[in-house]
Amino acid sequence: MPQDLRDQTPLLGLPTLSKRNAPKAREALLPIMDPWQASDKPRYPALIYVVEDDPDVSRLIEYSLQTAGYEVSTFFSGAPVVPRAAMAQPALFLLDIMLPGISGFDLCRQIRQHEQLGKTPVIFLSARTQEPDRLQAFDVGGDGYITKPFSPRELIARVRNVLRVPPETPSREIIQFGDLEIDVASMSVRVEGRTVLTTVREFRLLEYLARHRGRVFTRDQLLDAVWKEGTFVTPRSIDVFVRRLREKIEPDPRHPRYLKTLRGIGYRFEAGR
Repeated sequence: MPQDLRDQTPLLGLPTLSKRNAPKAREALLPIMDPWQASDKPRYPALIYVVEDDPDVSRLIEYSLQTAGYEVSTFFSGAPVVPRAAMAQPALFLLDIMLPGISGFDLCRQIRQHEQLGKTPVIFLSARTQEPDRLQAFDVGGDGYITKPFSPRELIARVRNVLRVPPETPSREIIQFGDLEIDVASMSVRVEGRTVLTTVREFRLLEYLARHRGRVFTRDQLLDAVWKEGTFVTPRSIDVFVRRLREKIEPDPRHPRYLKTLRGIGYRFEAGR
């Protein structure tokens, strides 16, 4: 696994984001962000929704993203997010978990159930570091999890990784096994002709396993292959993603046809029957 980007923060001398040090961090950040960000700004600014109830932290996140070349809409609660996103769809949601009213977990569930927004990537931002919290984040459909405090460099690196445009496919490529169709160009999955919504991470994991059908992968190997940037994902998180995929593509998730478990080792994709 790549070393977590947060380990590099002290070497870079960058401030970290937390509610207590946000004002001081923002002041220290102003003179050093521009040279770092200018060389790698996206050509066409993507719109990112930031849902964070702490004003200092949200302003610092907003500043970091805007300096990196992104457009930002900030919300201090989750209630207005889905209706607004349905009118102006973002490329990414950054969600705090502890929000007034609806929690970040419940907001992510709403996003995943929305026909128009269901495939939009979601990254959670939280001071909660326990593994059950991270597993729950992925269980509700999250694509990433960043723990507070975090550096602006880490935040932008994670955002860029999730929003990275895949290489253009020269022609429409469909990986098909029986009733299961994986359309690589459109990043869509169909079962018996019915489109099944998957998150970006779910799709990448399914595509990787399907491309290497018959090969056994450990959880660590899948982390390195699908989560190359070293995001805050543990081997147990792979189990959550596989379970969610089984619920979406398998006729009987308890007796999977495609995604096989090799107890004590990892997972293998089979062509089915």
